Amino acid sequence: MPHIIVKAWPGKTEEQKRELTRRITQDVMDVLAYNEDAVSVAFVEVAPDQWAEQVYGPDIKAQWDALYKKPGYSM
Repeated sequence: MPHIIVKAWPGKTEEQKRELTRRITQDVMDVLAYNEDAVSVAFVEVAPDQWAEQVYGPDIKAQWDALYKKPGYSM
């Protein structure tokens, strides 16, 4: 039961969020062989001035070895 959380700065449109959700869902179904009902996707907006504290520290730096796609920036 994959649950994917997308964290991004505010400002993306609902259309962009829906399209990203559609693509993520389809890719999970294609690559991991789950049906659509098993997949959930959340979109969490994080202000730029909160990114280091709420995302970079706990989700990126603290879990560096678990990242399959590492960012090209550091904080």
